Amino acid sequence: MRTYAANLAATAPDVIFAATPQVLAALKHETNSIPVVFVNVTDPVGVGLVQSLNHPGGNMTGFGAYEFSIAGKWVELLKEVAPSLVRIAVITMPQHVTNAKLFQSAQGVGASMKIEVVEVSARSSAEIENAIGAVAAKPDSGLLVLPSPVTTDHHELIVQLAARYKLPAIYPYRDLAQGGGLISYGPNLSDDYRSAASYVDRILRGERLTNLPVQAPTKFEIVLNLKTAKALGLTLPQSLLATADEVIE
Repeated sequence: MRTYAANLAATAPDVIFAATPQVLAALKHETNSIPVVFVNVTDPVGVGLVQSLNHPGGNMTGFGAYEFSIAGKWVELLKEVAPSLVRIAVITMPQHVTNAKLFQSAQGVGASMKIEVVEVSARSSAEIENAIGAVAAKPDSGLLVLPSPVTTDHHELIVQLAARYKLPAIYPYRDLAQGGGLISYGPNLSDDYRSAASYVDRILRGERLTNLPVQAPTKFEIVLNLKTAKALGLTLPQSLLATADEVIE
């Protein structure tokens, strides 16, 4: 990523669009003058990309994904759909700049609910298979899949393994629930990408980046997969079904 960021910055574009904290960290190392519009970054203030949401400072602005506290909500939702859970394994990528704080948030909420929250690190498909197999060996376990390049690249494998081992799992993106995952909760990334295009347009038309605040998501969506729930032998609460943004049958 550092190599690609350096090559891109060397072309001196009028504006750069980028996604995920790793890419932004690489770009921040290469340029402090080229305007950068981002999406899908957890807590951009906390990871040091901007000074504040209203006044980003520097050369970056865009659309944040969520605060670290969302990980606690993931734990609560997973327990709600699978009440028998006593253990939740959190799939993280070791070098991911936000996974550690998301895990800490999940662990804190889990402790208050008397749920053991453990971290399983993975950097490859083989490590994912080994980790999920080990989780499945302990009864009443579930999965919390954190956003990272590794889990994105191998999301189909993770969904397949969760189904094979009959593990309840929650995901950060709706397309994972649409693709067979049990439940997802998070912002609508498609909306963020469309909004980022408007920021890029405004910068190309001459607007100063300092006039474009970082926007936090205002709506979080719950997607439930009834087919997967039935395969796991779960009966989803009516209250949750009534408030879900999408229910897949």
